[in-house]
Amino acid sequence: MKNVSFVREAELRYDVDVLVVGGGPAGCAAAVMAARQGASVLVVDAAACFGGLGAAAMIPAFMPFGDEKAFCADGFGREIANRIIQIGGKSDDEPPYGFSIRVEALKRAYEDILQEAGVQILLHAQAIGLEMDGSKITHVVFNAKSGLFAARAKVYVDGSGDADLAAWAGAPYEKGDENGNLMAGTLCSIYTGIDWKRVQPLPQNRRIEEAYNDGVFTTLDKHLPGFWKISDTLGGGNIGHTFGVDPLDEASMTKAIVYGRRLVTEYERYYREYLPGHESMELVVTGYALGIRESRRIVGDYVLVLDDFINQSVFKDEIGRYNYPVDIHASDDSNEEYESYHKGITTYRYKAGENYGIPYRVLLPKGVENLLVAGKTVSADRAMQSSIRVMPGCYITGQAAGTAAAMAAKGDGGVRGIDIRGLQSSLKNAGAYLPNYAG
Repeated sequence: MKNVSFVREAELRYDVDVLVVGGGPAGCAAAVMAARQGASVLVVDAAACFGGLGAAAMIPAFMPFGDEKAFCADGFGREIANRIIQIGGKSDDEPPYGFSIRVEALKRAYEDILQEAGVQILLHAQAIGLEMDGSKITHVVFNAKSGLFAARAKVYVDGSGDADLAAWAGAPYEKGDENGNLMAGTLCSIYTGIDWKRVQPLPQNRRIEEAYNDGVFTTLDKHLPGFWKISDTLGGGNIGHTFGVDPLDEASMTKAIVYGRRLVTEYERYYREYLPGHESMELVVTGYALGIRESRRIVGDYVLVLDDFINQSVFKDEIGRYNYPVDIHASDDSNEEYESYHKGITTYRYKAGENYGIPYRVLLPKGVENLLVAGKTVSADRAMQSSIRVMPGCYITGQAAGTAAAMAAKGDGGVRGIDIRGLQSSLKNAGAYLPNYAG
């Protein structure tokens, strides 16, 4: 295939201390925390709202914020949860450590907190590249309806969800399993007409094989992630898998989302015909974006590995602790992949009060001086990525990245030269859960 040359000038529109690319849970946490440290901050997202896949993909529920004894995603995580509750986005009868999402409350919560912190916000702008001077990023280039423009900062935070800045800067990364296979995506969906009083608290996949044999499903997928109550008649579905999707390939993403919109109709029929309380259930809407569980994982100064989960590891440079189980969704519809998922999530699961440490070094992509990575693409093996990737985990790494970025911006921008004890102290003062930090 022939290449073409495309050269353009880009206006330098923004010059700030900290530039956050990606306004998902990690990016929003980073932007707010950096601004509260006194840095000038710009956060940019390609979507029409902040909140990442929780908002754009309408993921229907938070995974646990804590381990039943400690609020592990404390600090920014507690703040965003409380703000959603204040807006009216949580039912009173839901548990405090994880709850269903009312997406409009989630969007407003992010917007309010960002603006109250003094963060410059920008939507509808897609990062498309960057320039380097040695091992430092000098500016990031964006495309928007107004044309190309650039933004310059002392320190950058990659909250893209795909480790785009890290990859463009030449940092090493991994992707998928040893064969490059990735966890399936899901097109989330919202339904009305549910009689929650009659819904049975039993595994929702208990009649999947029966329905498949009856011709309801075109593919036998034994794993049904979940369905959550949103209000008296509404439910949110994290249901159905788009196998084989690659989030770095727009053709693959197109195929997956088109398939996903048809797949949810099969699940609508399944719920209506096989599960009590859903007889009048009706699809309202699917997510604007596809829910993606896995993309690039940077190779940082430390790689968080499964043994760290098993040993509940403690680190001198700890910036948080988390507890979600190993949750590697299948990459195809084979029984072997389902059994592997089931073994992981049942074997590597904590009891109340148990959690693992997250070191600052997992935020540091090798070979780049002024970049931090936060969210589901931090430095981890595949097992640990499947734990830390969920929203509360993103809040933990995001608030640490933002705080560290503001500290680095006060110096030469180098993210490895900051005072780790000072970082931990700032995080602790902001409410972060750091039981191993003595002060």
